[in-house]
Amino acid sequence: MRERTLQILEEMLLIHSPSKQESKMTEYIIQFLEELEAEIYLDHNQAQYGGDSPVVFAKIKGNIPGEGVTLNGHTDVIQPNENLNIIKEEKIWKTDGTTTLGGDDKAGLAAILSSIEYLKKHHLDHQDIYVIITPGEEQSMLGARHIDWENVYKHIQPAKNIIVVDNAGKADKVAYQAPTCYKFSVTIRGIKAHAGIEPEKGKNAIKLASQIISEMDILRIDDFTTANISTIHAEFPSNVVPDECTFTGEIRSHSQEKVENILSNFETIIKKYADDYEFKNHCEYPELRSQDELKFVNEMIDAYQEVGVKAEDQIIGGGSDANFFAGEGFNAAIIGVGMQKVHTTEEYLEIDELMNTTQALIKFLSE
Repeated sequence: MRERTLQILEEMLLIHSPSKQESKMTEYIIQFLEELEAEIYLDHNQAQYGGDSPVVFAKIKGNIPGEGVTLNGHTDVIQPNENLNIIKEEKIWKTDGTTTLGGDDKAGLAAILSSIEYLKKHHLDHQDIYVIITPGEEQSMLGARHIDWENVYKHIQPAKNIIVVDNAGKADKVAYQAPTCYKFSVTIRGIKAHAGIEPEKGKNAIKLASQIISEMDILRIDDFTTANISTIHAEFPSNVVPDECTFTGEIRSHSQEKVENILSNFETIIKKYADDYEFKNHCEYPELRSQDELKFVNEMIDAYQEVGVKAEDQIIGGGSDANFFAGEGFNAAIIGVGMQKVHTTEEYLEIDELMNTTQALIKFLSE
């Protein structure tokens, strides 16, 4: 199984698939699943965000009663990734330092595909297995964000318990909780005037924005809440009192109520300094929480235990496709395959961790 899993992994790593350009990778996935006699449905939402690949839904019929389980991974990788040169060492795979590896998330996909293939080839009893493979995850979860669920459900009914094989780090954590994220923008309007002749007639929008930002509670707010200011823009000649300034940021929290309180407090501060302003915010992605008091997560932890891995549950601070699945009513567990230093040219993959998760998936699916 190890040799076959690594063969699948290498085949996928060598397919260049940056966000919005995953068509060859998607074709590989579809062909692989078709050879396993999977029922396949393609959700073509890519035109909505300029991509070239659909979300792949598949069902592999099982013979163990129950609702089954859904497996998820994504096809896109972080650039630079073209002309990948894989350096294979005894326990890790890495690059030559000029590209990312793409183990995020092709190692996750390898674990998914290899475990399903193993069950089929060895004629092992298993529950119904559903697969959702998304493009565009690395760019604000574009594929998952735009799924047309109403139409999907007319063709396929994925199990609501979903294992997302996309956690960074070793195969000893099962994440079940992640924050919601809100993006916001604030535009402050002042009064323009000549900065050298009659500055007292002006109202400097940059100064107003600075006063507002200085009173905002940002960075680490509590153990499960953060806020950040990420951009500020105002461009005027030095002899003009600027009459407009815009700044943007985000809030992340495991509490929707906390986010709403922070946004309300931000607006109170804005009103204190600005008479003319525009304050916009939107939910970038919903929060992720266990929907069964960790029952599903603990079942995955038990599967790891059976293959000799002492795993534990985990709360994480980042968003993923799992957040959007949670918003659709899925109950997610996010697991890792040994991806380290992801999103950098120093990325590497711990092969033993990949095999631990592949074996744990086989255990989970066949019991």
